[in-house]
Amino acid sequence: MAVSALPLHRGTLPEPVFAEDILDDEALAASDAAEVVAALRGALERLDASLEQRFREGADIQQLVSARAWAVERLLLFAWDVLMEEADDMALLAVGGFGRGQLHPHSDIDLLLLFEKGELEEGAREAIEQFVTVLWDAGFYLGHSVRNLAQCLEEVQADVSTATSLMEVRLLCGPEPLFDALVTNMGPDRVWPAGEFFHAKFREQQARHAQFGETAYNLEPNIKEGPGGLRDIQMVGWVAKRRFGDTDLHGLVRHGFLQESEYRELVEGQRYLWRVRFALHLISGRAEDRLLFDFQRQIAELFGYEGDPASNEAVERFMQGYYREVTRLERLNERLLQLFREELLGQDWLPPEPLGEDFQLLNGYLEVKDPDLFRRRPLAIMELFLLMARHEFIEGVRASTIRLVVEHLYLVDEDYRNDPEVLGHFLELLRQPQGVYSQLQRMNRYGVLARLIPDFATIVGRMQFDLFHVYTVDQHILFVVRNLRRFAYGKYREIYPNAPRVFQGVRKPELLYLAALYHDIAKGRGGDHSELGAIDALAFCSRLPIPQEEAELVAWLVQEHLLMSQTAQKKDISDPATVREFASKVKTQLRLDYLYLLTVADISATSPRLWNSWKSGLLWELRQTTARILAQDPETPQFREQAIAQSRVAALHLLANAGVDRDEVEAFWKTLPRSVFLRWSAAQLAWGTQVVLGVPGESALVALRACGEREVTEVLVVAEDYTGLFATITTVFDEMGLNVLSARVATTSDQRSFDLFQVMSRVGGPLDDNDSQWLENRLVAALADQRVLEPVRRPMPRRLRPFVTPPELHFRQGREGRVTELEIGCTDQPGLLSKLAAAMRQSEINIHDAMIATLGDRVEDTFYITGRDNRPLDEAAQESLAAAIREILE
Repeated sequence: MAVSALPLHRGTLPEPVFAEDILDDEALAASDAAEVVAALRGALERLDASLEQRFREGADIQQLVSARAWAVERLLLFAWDVLMEEADDMALLAVGGFGRGQLHPHSDIDLLLLFEKGELEEGAREAIEQFVTVLWDAGFYLGHSVRNLAQCLEEVQADVSTATSLMEVRLLCGPEPLFDALVTNMGPDRVWPAGEFFHAKFREQQARHAQFGETAYNLEPNIKEGPGGLRDIQMVGWVAKRRFGDTDLHGLVRHGFLQESEYRELVEGQRYLWRVRFALHLISGRAEDRLLFDFQRQIAELFGYEGDPASNEAVERFMQGYYREVTRLERLNERLLQLFREELLGQDWLPPEPLGEDFQLLNGYLEVKDPDLFRRRPLAIMELFLLMARHEFIEGVRASTIRLVVEHLYLVDEDYRNDPEVLGHFLELLRQPQGVYSQLQRMNRYGVLARLIPDFATIVGRMQFDLFHVYTVDQHILFVVRNLRRFAYGKYREIYPNAPRVFQGVRKPELLYLAALYHDIAKGRGGDHSELGAIDALAFCSRLPIPQEEAELVAWLVQEHLLMSQTAQKKDISDPATVREFASKVKTQLRLDYLYLLTVADISATSPRLWNSWKSGLLWELRQTTARILAQDPETPQFREQAIAQSRVAALHLLANAGVDRDEVEAFWKTLPRSVFLRWSAAQLAWGTQVVLGVPGESALVALRACGEREVTEVLVVAEDYTGLFATITTVFDEMGLNVLSARVATTSDQRSFDLFQVMSRVGGPLDDNDSQWLENRLVAALADQRVLEPVRRPMPRRLRPFVTPPELHFRQGREGRVTELEIGCTDQPGLLSKLAAAMRQSEINIHDAMIATLGDRVEDTFYITGRDNRPLDEAAQESLAAAIREILE
């Protein structure tokens, strides 16, 4: 019997209880062919408005996504009846999410128009084209293909993604035997058997996760494709369907792969993500799966999260709930896929190998011998992680044992947390030569770390609503431990040139790991997280079998973990007074080394882009200078004079080697202020001197050199001083999008600038030859004519808009009262430095030095300034300058 002669099938989705409220079948039926576009558009608009209202009223999300799929199916069948009257031999199939019967407000509607064989006649092609055009004009987001049966099967064999999409195919209308033929020929006995399908999909998931950095903790996560997202839930369903033929996740319970509680966790997680996705579509007005900053606040408000309007409390609470949910789903996905892998190995299992009294290895994976072990002897939970650290050859933990750990987390109670044996095992884990980071990470994934250290539970999944902290607090803490382990192994020396050498001299690295675990543990509690974390650290470490002075060292590191980075990046470390103040807080070489290592690990674990050779060099310079001070008496009156003398001697040596006349050098140096000899390195002083003496008489002189060690370009500017010179220089930098890291500004006795800037290109690193030449030419032309360039003004980038806050300005005495130190904290924006310089020019401010620090979305700059009389600013001048800065940044 020919396919076209068989009965036709008409839709499959159940009618929702509120069907009459969302779709008017009678109105559709009354429409003729000429009105089909308007009828469909009106019905679709009514449908989406009704569903949006129900969503905002708290309707069940499962009903909403199912109802939209049902209604869209009805509308498509109406269009098919009107436009495809002669298509009895063609099947209309729903695939993808539409095939599953799940549609969000702006989801693509994936269709397959299937015919039996051969090529379509011209009339059929024109009808299909009209059908698709009408649907697009009516507002449907279509993804469609037109294939015969053989073409479909060829695509399925060639591509696992196509095979996956067609596994969820659903017949809307058309010949059932044609549909059955497609399903039969796509079965696992014909193509993509369960084993091959699993491995192909697993590789696909690995590649997908890699695109998002292998973590669910992205600042703007993708709720569909990211780790722990909807795709991970679908992955479990696809593999189950291919292996067992089940059409729903509950089939995994029947087959013993899921426990009822895990099934509920999957379903509840899916419902949660559906709610977020539905809200995203409504707010964005498009098929948006990225939880962008712009939408996070709006969804938090829509979901009823509350908090201080002046803070980010509401959005951070919402995002913490999101991260915790997707992390649970990611871990459940991992566990279930491991169970599938074990199932597919089948008879290939090797005999178990004993590993101690209570554990054994099965095909390289650790498992308990007795499922009742953790109930009988809860200490074995900690023993499991210690065993994993001691034996690097173990590939992982069997999914069945992971499940047992999770089921017995209730045993990790207050008595357990104070058990000397448990604490001893935890300390022993931290003392292992390998596996420390991987096992702490495993403890976090299984939920053990949060049970063992309750303070840690409060920061699991906690994000900070800014661009500086890329990871959640718990992930950041573990990345700090990871970086410390990299120092121990001596890895990544191109990134960390000095830390591995310092680490080799550390006798008790476990103290560093403890400080890392606690340094941010009090985030989000209110108050100073460093102080609160130090109290928690001391309480925990006092229970460990370590001397009290070691517990106090850990607490001190937690309390002062920001001290070194703030000193290096926001203060003038070329000033001996700054380093003396820092040394007086550190007090000992032991503390200095521990703090240096923790600081390097902390900064480089905050964001992949935050750590660079510039910061590495700053911290190392501060560490070395402080070490020299700790080895002598820094309070001697001659200390500053010694520093100046040493700088002169070292620079003269370099210049002599270059053949520069000493008399000319001394004559030039007499025109320089003493601050140059303190704040410029010997190499910088020698280079600047050689440049000036090499080209005498130039009205404007600009020289550039790449500093490979710190991956920056140094820019020397020598020109006749005039009001607006600094503003013009920074405007040119902003025109090029350069990242200015520091500015050393000096004026010679003959009123010429002698300024040194350290900059990076917009993509990081030193400038290339073309950019260097353009910058030099642009600066020389502007400075020779003594131009005053207007600040750069460009639109605020999208990612920065949600974080705009009023600038914070703090004035204090600097350099023993000789200058005013101005600290500015504000949202980063295009042309910021040139705007600040313009405000200072308008206020007749002299800039002597500047330290520039960009921390994600926030800038924290420090300027050393005086008034036009070269004196520190009085209160009136400070208020006037503050007003000018606020005005120009509005």
